[in-house]
Amino acid sequence: MGFILRRLVFYFGAFLVAVVINFFLPRMMPGDPVDAMLAQGARFTAEQIANLRLTFGVDQPLYQQFFTYLGDVFTLELGNSTFFSNMPVSEVLANAFGWTLFLTGTATILAFMFGATLGIVAAWYRGGKFDSIASPLSLVLQATPQLVFGIVVLFSLGVTWDLIPISYAYNPELTPDFTSWEFIQNVLLHAVGPIFCIFIVQLGGFLVPMRNNMINLLNEDYITMGKAKGLSNIRVMLNYGARNAILPSVTALSMALGFVVGGALVVEVIFNYQGLGSVLYNAIINRDYQLIQGQLLIMTVFMLAFNFLADVLYVFLDPRLRKGGK
Repeated sequence: MGFILRRLVFYFGAFLVAVVINFFLPRMMPGDPVDAMLAQGARFTAEQIANLRLTFGVDQPLYQQFFTYLGDVFTLELGNSTFFSNMPVSEVLANAFGWTLFLTGTATILAFMFGATLGIVAAWYRGGKFDSIASPLSLVLQATPQLVFGIVVLFSLGVTWDLIPISYAYNPELTPDFTSWEFIQNVLLHAVGPIFCIFIVQLGGFLVPMRNNMINLLNEDYITMGKAKGLSNIRVMLNYGARNAILPSVTALSMALGFVVGGALVVEVIFNYQGLGSVLYNAIINRDYQLIQGQLLIMTVFMLAFNFLADVLYVFLDPRLRKGGK
């Protein structure tokens, strides 16, 4: 309990720092919501501009805006979006949240499962054919930007061969109905391209660390003891090696899941997918302070929550930490 309380205090402090950054970061960009509207060709009188600044809350001094923002944060009042027709920020984010959670969540879980498994196999048979191919290839995939994969997948599978849709989360002609198998099939088909792009980039991020962690443990005495007992390679590899090697990957997975709500901005923009990444992109372009602050705040909360979960899981997964705490 003492460990949990100390971590809670730490993460609350981190949350306060993030709240301050969330406020000042969008305001460091040139212009404000009214300037963004004028830059897009909107015409207003001087009186209308003054009323818009009053409505958007950007007519006040910066310190007053900050204290108003702090009050809104702790009362969970995210305000209204200037880009999405004055719609409440909470509603805008709620509409996009499910799509991003499905897209990036699925890709992240799949990347972790396949990456960790392939990393275990590559480490156990290190120096073999599989390791000599999988390890360098995963480094290349890890270093390649999502933008590159997104464009390649879009033009090859979508435009050239017409195997996957190139835009939207589902066919706009269909009425959203998750009880309809036709609609579900259409959603899955539209998600193939974005999920593959996110999956293939994240795969190396789980494979390489898992391989390295596993190799560091293969010379430990308990691995030698397991082999000396005559246990099968599969049992020694999984029960003795992978069980301990996977601990650092728990942190990597928790951080990846924390970033899920941020959306895959580049991939979502390329495929015009209606998730949180596209929402954040439009908010930044249009200087929608309330929407930027709302999404960054949610991203912060998710990131801190999953990191805290990883700290707690470490205690339960590693008996040495429990004994050390005692």
